[in-house]
Amino acid sequence: MGRAPRPTPRHPCSRRQLLTGRRQDDRGQITVIVVTLIVSLMAFGGLILDGGLALAAKITALGQAQEAARAGAQAVDLAAYRAHGTVRLDADHARRLAADYLQAAGATGTVTATAESVTVTVTDAQPTRLLTLVGVNEVSVTASGSAEPEPGLPPPS
Repeated sequence: MGRAPRPTPRHPCSRRQLLTGRRQDDRGQITVIVVTLIVSLMAFGGLILDGGLALAAKITALGQAQEAARAGAQAVDLAAYRAHGTVRLDADHARRLAADYLQAAGATGTVTATAESVTVTVTDAQPTRLLTLVGVNEVSVTASGSAEPEPGLPPPS
């Protein structure tokens, strides 16, 4: 009785690998994945950290704009109020008061004033911490506030 031929074992390498003596290897692939993952996590962390800092800067700018507008709204034209009971602003004085407040607060912005209201726009640049890794060095924030004069007491009779 003849024996059945024994199956030849298949080699785990391809014929090309056997001829060249090189095997394709996965070593080093995990390093690329880990580096990509770490960079992605740092960018995401940068969005969280720098986004929070930008939001805090925006809130600060909004407070400065509103306070400067309120300071400007104190410039009531007293002559018009005493003569006619009309509450209106001295626009030049209102602009000066609001600009003085911005300067004292260390903020930069623009002030517009009319006889009815004062509007202040504050702009600031918030430097980034982690987003500099992806080329974003600062985030610009802008906030506006306005105020109108309000009578406190009825005009004299």
